[in-house]
Amino acid sequence: MKRVMVLTGGGDCPGLNAVIRAIVKRAHQEKDWEVVGSIQAFNGVLWEPTEIKLLTPEIVKGIHFQGGTIIETTNKGGPFAWPVKNNDGTYTTVDRSDEMIRKIQYLGIDAVINIGGDGSQRISQKLYEKGLNIIGVPKTIDNDLSSTDTTFGFQTAVEIATEAVDKLVTTAASHNRVFVVEVMGRYAGWIALNAAVAGGAEVCLIPEFPYDIDIVKAKLESRFHRNRGFAVVVASEGARPVNGEMVFEKSDEPGYENIRLGGISRQLIKQLKDAGFQHDMRETVLGHLQRGGIPIAYDRVLSSQFGVKAFEMVLNKEYGKMVAYRHPNFVAVPLKEAIAQPNLVTPDNALVKTALGLDISLGVDFSKLAD
Repeated sequence: MKRVMVLTGGGDCPGLNAVIRAIVKRAHQEKDWEVVGSIQAFNGVLWEPTEIKLLTPEIVKGIHFQGGTIIETTNKGGPFAWPVKNNDGTYTTVDRSDEMIRKIQYLGIDAVINIGGDGSQRISQKLYEKGLNIIGVPKTIDNDLSSTDTTFGFQTAVEIATEAVDKLVTTAASHNRVFVVEVMGRYAGWIALNAAVAGGAEVCLIPEFPYDIDIVKAKLESRFHRNRGFAVVVASEGARPVNGEMVFEKSDEPGYENIRLGGISRQLIKQLKDAGFQHDMRETVLGHLQRGGIPIAYDRVLSSQFGVKAFEMVLNKEYGKMVAYRHPNFVAVPLKEAIAQPNLVTPDNALVKTALGLDISLGVDFSKLAD
């Protein structure tokens, strides 16, 4: 019996369970393959005792509409940076990748399918270079992987953000207020931009275009007449002012290497007040609401297509590659290509032009930015 190991790494994302289910159901058709899941990404292999779970069609039955991941996930540590506690209470990291590969071979695993975002696929590439038979499946609500047209979980996150904007429009109008909605996205503004267009926001601030607070203020002022009016601002967590920095803090969690973004909504309100904007303002931070819950139908379908394609890549021994959706096809692209550059919003993007055509302010003088 041949074995493929599946794992989910990084932040959770609507659609993970649908990918797992698709892999298991497709593998079951081959009769001589079985699927196992490593708990909390590669941790399940590295822990003692090992935590590996057999995944059968019965176990994955009906999980395609469930949020989260039945094999859990983590965005801390990993085989190349395993946290080790020192005697003085501090932490250092060690490289356990060679040890982990030996354990994977000992477990009789013929191939690994790593479902994750940019960071996870960088790990995939390094493990492939060490000789591991590994395939990547792109997962991120940020939609920031450039080698695929879209990633599962993104549309669900946009739907959640849009619903929030819809609800805040009514309360903003009732109270003559400005609401600043802070959404996820890290260094990419796709969630914010899509939610702003879909929800009819007046201002959208994203990491790619540092904003001028005076331009933002002028746009919001135009929404009020004799102290009556309202507006909604959608701000990506990575947005920042011209010549300013993102709002973040460094995490003290062992093994967590990323900065923790968050707080731009409150900072923006303070900046507007300092600039003389006098109307009532409130912030709403969606946070992890965008990651949780059931995936919408689009993401269930996309996830299932990714899962089936990933296992067929295993059958074809297309290792060192990642599944990618390039409409209308699902293809295999080298991991090195997949992680080469992020998918970021550019001034010539069609959705940017749509936003400008809808008179949504991006907080910048776009004529100068486009030049």
